[in-house]
Amino acid sequence: MPARIGDLELPQHSPNFLSLRTAIRPYLQEHVHIGLSGGADSLSLVAAARAEGAQVTAICIDHNLQPGSREISERAAQQAEHMGAQAQVHSIEVAPGQGMEAAAREARYAAFAQFNRQIWVAHTMDDQAETYLLAGLRGNSTGMLDASRRPELAVIRPLLGVRRANTQGACRELGLQPWQDPQNFDSAFRRVAIRTQVLPLLGEVHGGDPIPGLALAARRAAEAVEVLEGVVEKRRGEWQNGFPVALAAEPRALRHLMLADFLRGHDIKVNSRKLEAIDRLLVDWHGQGAVAVGKTATGRLEVVRQSGKLRINV
Repeated sequence: MPARIGDLELPQHSPNFLSLRTAIRPYLQEHVHIGLSGGADSLSLVAAARAEGAQVTAICIDHNLQPGSREISERAAQQAEHMGAQAQVHSIEVAPGQGMEAAAREARYAAFAQFNRQIWVAHTMDDQAETYLLAGLRGNSTGMLDASRRPELAVIRPLLGVRRANTQGACRELGLQPWQDPQNFDSAFRRVAIRTQVLPLLGEVHGGDPIPGLALAARRAAEAVEVLEGVVEKRRGEWQNGFPVALAAEPRALRHLMLADFLRGHDIKVNSRKLEAIDRLLVDWHGQGAVAVGKTATGRLEVVRQSGKLRINV
């Protein structure tokens, strides 16, 4: 075990930090890029990667959504450099409007992709459980995988088996000062309300810690989707020239993923309402008309059933 990382001396006894180091070992590479917010999760992830001998480039994204955000990112970068990592601060703009959290996430990952084809992020088991409940409220219960693909970027989550208490404990053991995002204490945000109100109540009902079970369900759901998406990828050629009506015989979950892929192939945004309406053209066909799925400069896009296939008409 190294005595120090950069200018940071490592304690001889650090059980929380050791749990992080153990967790990341299956994912280690010579050089890793880590998304660093300055919070306990990402700060301790940088420390663990350095302690395990990896070269680290910490990418600190300033979303420009809060006063003083630049200073927060620069301080995170300084702490990473104190641990012997390289660090970069990158400023982005997030489009205003509803779904700010999702918009910020998309902008952040787009920025990460400019630096490297792979990024480590510090989601924990607690994040996994919260994500599962949030997704369930939207009717789409799923979770996060240790490794997943986005356009032009691979996302690695080496801490999904680690608790948030361990990352916070590791920072205390190392003497690191993580940033406390004030939004994490504002129950107006749905994720915070789930964390501070729903999960404690579930713990009382369950008679124990609800996080491990929820995180396991999230992982299983994500793995099931991954399998189905693999099937869709292999069979994509079947709907290149229209979606065959014969695919109505496929199981509903697979069929909906196929339909979603068919729509995205025509640059059409997908939601559950569209999928349900289009699916009825397959499984509940009684001569109904076209389903509107979007607009173009010359008119609206529609899905119609013609000659044994679903087709996109303008």
